[in-house]
Amino acid sequence: MTLPMEELLDTAERIRSMEIRGAALIGRAAAGALKDFALSIEAASLEEFNGEVRRAAEVLLNTRPTAVSLSNAVRIVMRYRGDDLEAARSSLAKNADSFVERSLKAVERIGEIGSRRVLDGDVILTHCNSSVALSIIKTAFDSGKDIRVIATESRPRYQGHLTIKALDGWGIETELIVDSAVRTVINEVDHVIVGADVITANGSLVNKIGTAAIALAASEARTSFVVAAETYKFSPETIMGELVPIEMRSPEEVYPEISKLQHVRVRNPAFDVTPHRYIDVICTEIGAIPPEMSYLVIKEMLGGELERQRL
Repeated sequence: MTLPMEELLDTAERIRSMEIRGAALIGRAAAGALKDFALSIEAASLEEFNGEVRRAAEVLLNTRPTAVSLSNAVRIVMRYRGDDLEAARSSLAKNADSFVERSLKAVERIGEIGSRRVLDGDVILTHCNSSVALSIIKTAFDSGKDIRVIATESRPRYQGHLTIKALDGWGIETELIVDSAVRTVINEVDHVIVGADVITANGSLVNKIGTAAIALAASEARTSFVVAAETYKFSPETIMGELVPIEMRSPEEVYPEISKLQHVRVRNPAFDVTPHRYIDVICTEIGAIPPEMSYLVIKEMLGGELERQRL
């Protein structure tokens, strides 16, 4: 019989190894894992329960340090209340269910809002594998617009392969390119649409490595650069002056035989930062906003978290 912590550690490892990937999926997986853990553990007291779920939360938080969807999901779930053990258990489970429902509804709503910017005949370029960016593309296509998509491979983990499989299944005409070919095709593109791992207080975007170079090419070509992001991907920490940590992943992801080389090292950052000046609009579930409004989103939507950090 699998113990609750073993199940949670299994989810944590699948997040760390990127078996579970994509900011929204990571957040929902973490919320679900915390809920299952809380409902399964045997605790003799409320104090013991609190200690165990805090330990479980820390395990999840340490898996992907950049993804604010993960940290915000965990924090939201951990805002449970209860004067006794069973009330606390029920409150945590309710928080997890509420987060997952909110996340799914946000993806659908962003698809509706973002698709209004897409016109019949448009060519869209997307990078990595973002469920919310794909929601915009699919909603536009389902509304009858004749669109074409160019997708990057998104090396070194090739998340773009997941993207083209989804697009193909929906019947959307798609072309796959290597990441370095973006500058070659950018003049054909009407919109770049990407997801987000983090939106900072000044409206800058932390996303899959290569996003910043695409944004620069789009700016040069005067091509619209659209970010699709749920509000829980906005970072309260950045208001308090904290920098977003950029996750460095294994060299073997880039070059599996690196250990055989004596004088070569591999640098493998998972994310880069796109300055807000290269972003035309951020499509959220509360509307399409300019990046300069990010501070207000954090203050209004995540204000409770901000106040806790000030105390």
